Amino acid sequence: MSIVAVKIKLMPASPETNLKEVEENVGMVLGKNNVKNPQFEIQPIAFGLKALIVMFGWPEEKELETLEEELKEIDGIGSVEVVDMRRAIG
Repeated sequence: MSIVAVKIKLMPASPETNLKEVEENVGMVLGKNNVKNPQFEIQPIAFGLKALIVMFGWPEEKELETLEEELKEIDGIGSVEVVDMRRAIG
């Protein structure tokens, strides 16, 4: 079983979105999906807008699209984009 390292950019619905609250909700979704070693980073984009970057380990044989759909359903998230995915182990 191989693990892939995934990096996802979550854009908020507006600059006023509370990213710490979004991070907590994302953490719950990731925990429910047994994600390995999630790490969060807030990245400035432009004009006060910031993105939440999430990095984690994901089983290669498991579909990532289902997780993306769950993340899109979180209140305050405008878009979800996988920006990097590469085999980490195996």
